[in-house]
Amino acid sequence: MNTRKSLVARILLFFSIVYTLLITWLSLTHLGKISIGGFNPTDKMLHAGAYLFLALLWNFHFIFKSTGFKAYRSNLIRVAVSCLIFGMLIEVLQGTLTSYRDPDWLDILANSTGIGLAVLFFLAMAPAIKRLRQKV
Repeated sequence: MNTRKSLVARILLFFSIVYTLLITWLSLTHLGKISIGGFNPTDKMLHAGAYLFLALLWNFHFIFKSTGFKAYRSNLIRVAVSCLIFGMLIEVLQGTLTSYRDPDWLDILANSTGIGLAVLFFLAMAPAIKRLRQKV
């Protein structure tokens, strides 16, 4: 692997880990009502968006980490399943470690929606992502 790809992969790994830890922390702390610029997103929209971005980050990391493009779909599936399991684990931890959070199946569904959107993005954009990877 060339040094530029390796550097990009390391940077993406760093941001993926930090973002995963951020989701963990936000999921296990007490949060008040969230408002973004006057827009009040629902909890489920936040879940879908958070897990969409989580899956995007980890997929991009593995795209630049791998030596070839052969493992594209298998990495896509591995990341999607890992993100889904992570979301389910967070829901279980909310029910067991906190007194102010309850596990919610609809949160898992929202997480799955975000992950599914990330998978669709990577399937639709595979040729463009392959070109991007070759340029780096």
